[in-house]
Amino acid sequence: MLFAHAGGMWRAGPELLVLLATVPPGDAVILDLYETPVQVNHEQLRLMAMQHWQEQMNAWYVEHEQLSKKR
Repeated sequence: MLFAHAGGMWRAGPELLVLLATVPPGDAVILDLYETPVQVNHEQLRLMAMQHWQEQMNAWYVEHEQLSKKR
């Protein structure tokens, strides 16, 4: 669930999504995965993080359902 954006490396997950929900609209400086300050448009980063997170959760759900059917 790692992805690059605006020169930073990010981990899509609840922590990043909650952080981005608290940032005021517009550009903000936040720390990336490696504690590097990066100026980002929080809405663009939030949309990318949500997309990556949802793709991963959907894949996990499908795998879980397939394993549940085999039992």
